[in-house]
Amino acid sequence: MNQKNITLGTAGHIDHGKTALIRNLTGCETDRLREERERGMSIELGFAPWKVGDLEVGIVDVPGHENFVKTMVAGATGIDAVILVIAVDDGIMPQTREHLEILSLLGVEHGVVVLTKVDKVTAERLGAVRGEVRDYLQGTFLRDAPVYPFSNVTGEGFEPFYDGLLDLVRRLKPKQTDGIFRLPIERTFSVKGYGTIASGIPVSGAAQVGDPVIVHPAGLPGRIKAIQVYQVQAERVQCGQCAALNVPQWDAGALSRGDVITLDGWFSPGSWYLCEMEILPLEGPGLKHGAEVRFHTGTSESTATVYLLEGDRAAGGTRSLVQVQLGQQIVAGPMDRFILRALSPARTIGGGVVIEALERKLRRSRPEVVEDAKRRAAAVQNDADFAEYAVLSAPDGAISVKAVAHRIKKALPGTEKLLQGLAGSGAVIALEQGLFMHARTVETLGLKALKRLAMYHQSDPASPGMPLDAVAAEYGWERPVAARVFGDLAHAGKARIENGVVCLAGHSVRFDSAEEKRLQRVERLFLERMFNPPERGDLPDLCGLTAKEADNALRLLVEHRRLVRIDRNLHFHVDAVAKAREIAVGHLRKENRLESVAWKYLIDTSRKYALPLLDYFDRIGVTKRAPDNTRHLGPRA
Repeated sequence: MNQKNITLGTAGHIDHGKTALIRNLTGCETDRLREERERGMSIELGFAPWKVGDLEVGIVDVPGHENFVKTMVAGATGIDAVILVIAVDDGIMPQTREHLEILSLLGVEHGVVVLTKVDKVTAERLGAVRGEVRDYLQGTFLRDAPVYPFSNVTGEGFEPFYDGLLDLVRRLKPKQTDGIFRLPIERTFSVKGYGTIASGIPVSGAAQVGDPVIVHPAGLPGRIKAIQVYQVQAERVQCGQCAALNVPQWDAGALSRGDVITLDGWFSPGSWYLCEMEILPLEGPGLKHGAEVRFHTGTSESTATVYLLEGDRAAGGTRSLVQVQLGQQIVAGPMDRFILRALSPARTIGGGVVIEALERKLRRSRPEVVEDAKRRAAAVQNDADFAEYAVLSAPDGAISVKAVAHRIKKALPGTEKLLQGLAGSGAVIALEQGLFMHARTVETLGLKALKRLAMYHQSDPASPGMPLDAVAAEYGWERPVAARVFGDLAHAGKARIENGVVCLAGHSVRFDSAEEKRLQRVERLFLERMFNPPERGDLPDLCGLTAKEADNALRLLVEHRRLVRIDRNLHFHVDAVAKAREIAVGHLRKENRLESVAWKYLIDTSRKYALPLLDYFDRIGVTKRAPDNTRHLGPRA
């Protein structure tokens, strides 16, 4: 059997025949609770597999009674198409209207309409209701949907309905499974010998037996021991399939509807979410800034406060960017649908999509914050756009594939493919160390770097420039970011990079006469004492300088590559380092080893100077130290 990860759902007023319709279609009884069978009405969600030909899809039977609308929302979340059921003896009723509004807000775009109980009415009544339904559906996503008269009692009209529904299923596109597995729990129970079972419909990704999972908001870890898909044992479950997971590590009593099963490290419970909200047209006065509502997403519900990002009221029939503060933590991801209901009297007033979880409330008084929220709302509609936004908004200029994947909630291979495609188009740039940077960020940081260099040259005209690593550290950039920014500036003729030092293209070193004399005095001393150089603390007395003048002279001579800094207080002249390197390499080529004890005699100095110099050669790869402190030729000899 080909299990297609597509879910159908019923909708309609109480007692219009939804459950009987599913029973006729699938042979399954979805009213499993004793109260449901006694009262003849659905209270909880029912799940049934529909096997037709080589296909198997899931059907969710949702309750129609007004008191159970919250359960209807849970069932409708994630369905691909709807079977709207209307009994011809009643016609369009309050829950018919509200269910259709909810389905529209949840983004459902496909479906069929079934007119039930045709065995109870005349042909004239059937014709009148058909016309009434057609008129009502104009302007909705079901405006062109086929309408099938059907009797659950006699079976009249079953074949056209069956064929039409099959045609719809074959035209529906299965959900993508490259997201991160996430299953909002519909119900949990315990089975002797197995432990806890949690059922529901995954809204993204896929999982298989043996996968480690975690349930939020409690943060309880576990491992999938067994899976049922459409009530049949399976090794794997995909989004859109009615499923039950056996995770024996969990206590069924500690879980409840609204909890979410997912993979560890990808989602966290949150109280703040950035959302795009739509208010129903009939809600004339709309929703005011700071209004309290009931928020439904997945199988969860919570009281919430809605804060508009712009204005003080969202009128009926309008869309707005909002921040939602929930009364209890939930797990929701980008593009999850939600429904808003008034607290009293209970009614659906709007809904929309989650854009992203927020760490804290955004300050709507800042225009740049509102503009960024708008960019986020536009980007989240498309995986590639969202990945590009994640790169563009990286706080340190660049971002790894893993960090992008965690933000857009896509698996690593799919995220890397998205980023490589963006790199191919020139929108983002692939750097070393697996980092990605946006082309606009390179330009923005380049302007920032030019200003910084101009300030540096103005404050220290005698310096050849700033070390590349110092610039990176100052701004918190990864070294590949700094290298790319200054590489582009150099390519454009706006900066120079020499020996790891960056400067403006037009910069020329300027010394005053006193400074130049101090530098000559210090350098001459280091040349005279090649292998027993003066220490930093001795320079002021030896050269007749203040401590500040001596430190500045050391810095400038290092920057101009006349001295080499071996450690904090020890420097050698570059000619001394070059001579020592020549001696060390020559000896190693001849003897194939260099004892540290012999090294001081080769350069005629004491251990105080010889060993730090030899350690320096180890660090730069000229020599390589063995465990017994013997040196051999290094990779850069």
